[in-house]
Amino acid sequence: MNRNGMRVSWRRASSAALLAACATICVFSPTAAAQQASAPAGARAGAHLVLLGTSGGRTSWRGVQAAGISSAVVVNGQVYLVDFGAGWLRRYFQAGLGAPPPARGLESLRAAFITHLHADHVVDYPSLVLFGASDGLSERKTPVRVFGPGARGKLPPVSGSTSGVSAIVSPESPTPGTLAMTESMYRAFATDINDNILESRKPNPHTRVEVQDIAIPAQADIDPNTNPAPDMAPFPVYQDENVKVTATLVSHPPVYPSFAFRFDTAEGSVVFSGDTSPSRNLIRLAQGADVLVHEVIDTAWVDALYPKPRNAAQEAKAHHLVHSHTAVEDVGAVAQAANVKVLVLSHLAPADNAEGRWARAKEGFSGDVLVGKDLQWIPLRAKSRTNAEQ
Repeated sequence: MNRNGMRVSWRRASSAALLAACATICVFSPTAAAQQASAPAGARAGAHLVLLGTSGGRTSWRGVQAAGISSAVVVNGQVYLVDFGAGWLRRYFQAGLGAPPPARGLESLRAAFITHLHADHVVDYPSLVLFGASDGLSERKTPVRVFGPGARGKLPPVSGSTSGVSAIVSPESPTPGTLAMTESMYRAFATDINDNILESRKPNPHTRVEVQDIAIPAQADIDPNTNPAPDMAPFPVYQDENVKVTATLVSHPPVYPSFAFRFDTAEGSVVFSGDTSPSRNLIRLAQGADVLVHEVIDTAWVDALYPKPRNAAQEAKAHHLVHSHTAVEDVGAVAQAANVKVLVLSHLAPADNAEGRWARAKEGFSGDVLVGKDLQWIPLRAKSRTNAEQ
């Protein structure tokens, strides 16, 4: 899967504007990104990747401006969301997504896809229903379709010694999937939802949001604890007139299932890694894609956060951060093996890292690297590209 010294020479038109002034690595300033608060000219047509939130991790990063992890694929004005990180809905409108007024905005949201059920990927899922009733869900003729992981099926093992481990929550249902999580959310917010139904005559959210646990093809060697992402072929999840979405399992222990998604459109393709260590399944899914959006972690930050000697809790957390994610010095090799044209870094950990720290993502990769910033629009535009192999 060597790209044989491929020169990325297809950057024309809108791609040239995006990648101008970039040499080996593209770094965009927070100021410039913040100013991109509406869709660029012509964005209602064609296919684009939009980064809504680029920070990773179950933390607020003590006030860092980047929103939680969330991205969108926009095809002919229709929006397909990936993950519900903190602040996704505000970023949705700041990015200029959704039909213009008098429409409310969420009329254009066709479907949403959840990579896995760690909190940083779903913490703002409730806003789809609780705020969505005022932001366009009520006006929809058909429901938003939400696809996410099913139940894990068994608890993960305790990390290290069992001494001092707290009792788990919800022992009667300790590892629910997306559908069960959604129903629990409705119960938790029943006071507000029923008030909205009875006093404001809003529709029951079941009629506006259709949730489906993603069915994983039967495979005998899958085990949530010992083999959560065996080698497998990508499998279909969703298709309409704009996109075909396929998925695969990736390795993000102890989470299971954890998905990567590929979106194929008439004008290009984009793949979202989800949270994962370097993954053969991801490389297979992403083969030849135009854009790969990949999570990344700076392991030097982990070492500084948890210096040795570590106690049991610190060792467990450091092990997860290093072994369940992809180090910045490894992500370029993944992109190269997948033969993608552009690597976009997102789910940045830490979110407040010095931008120069991400430069190592270029190691081993002959394409372009973008360090993701909230509100960036990135055109797919395969039709406007010349042959990259010159």
